[in-house]
Amino acid sequence: MRGKVEICGVDTAKLQVLKNDEMAELLRRSRNGDAEAREQLICGNLRLVLSVIQRFVNRGANVDDLFQVGCIGLMKAIDNFDVSQSVRFSTYGVPMIVGEIRRYLRDNSSIRVSRSMRDTAYKVLQAREKLVARDQREPTVEQIAEYLGIPREDVVLAMDAVVDPVSLYEPIYSDGGDSVCVMDQVSDGASTDDSWIDQIVLKDAISRLGPRERRILAMRFCQGMTQMEVSARIGISQAQVSRLEKSAIGSVKQALHGAGA
Repeated sequence: MRGKVEICGVDTAKLQVLKNDEMAELLRRSRNGDAEAREQLICGNLRLVLSVIQRFVNRGANVDDLFQVGCIGLMKAIDNFDVSQSVRFSTYGVPMIVGEIRRYLRDNSSIRVSRSMRDTAYKVLQAREKLVARDQREPTVEQIAEYLGIPREDVVLAMDAVVDPVSLYEPIYSDGGDSVCVMDQVSDGASTDDSWIDQIVLKDAISRLGPRERRILAMRFCQGMTQMEVSARIGISQAQVSRLEKSAIGSVKQALHGAGA
């Protein structure tokens, strides 16, 4: 069937989508210990998990595994979500799901070296020891290659293979909570998971604004119009435009701050 994609036996084309009022009611019931409501929340937010794992499909991990780990993050988000806060569930849930997947990738990251490469590496190490003992100095790569009768490139690759790699998910600091990893220190600021999450939160926050507020922000910041021009276009005073614009920006900032907390 066209559009059908199965992950862990789940037909993604048939996944349930919950409306905002349904989400709010189920979250309240789940918070009060309603197991059925919790199950409905999980099923109704599987699309959110799928949208997140698309970011990680090229990390070498099995997609089904990522989906299951993402579901664990979703369940943690459901169990820990504070219904009294004026934050949309997806705004809170996405970082939780991302965090769970990051921990999984960090804990299961490994670089495998083939048997033949390991054998070559051992021969290189033995040859190096013999040449050092014979010549009383560190041999060059060319000398090791000549001694073993193999190409220079094979020596270089073999030597690299036996050097302990530093994983991007290697923790370098921990205060008892989530660890700070190497990736957190060397990531590209222009294309990070955090910037991607911010984009999701921003779109979510703007979608919650009223039609007039969204229109004002679009005219002001996308079309570059002045407040007076906006005022003339939509038929309200410049003071009203200023007030609505300030309120809309405040709501967006609150949502972004809540996601980063």
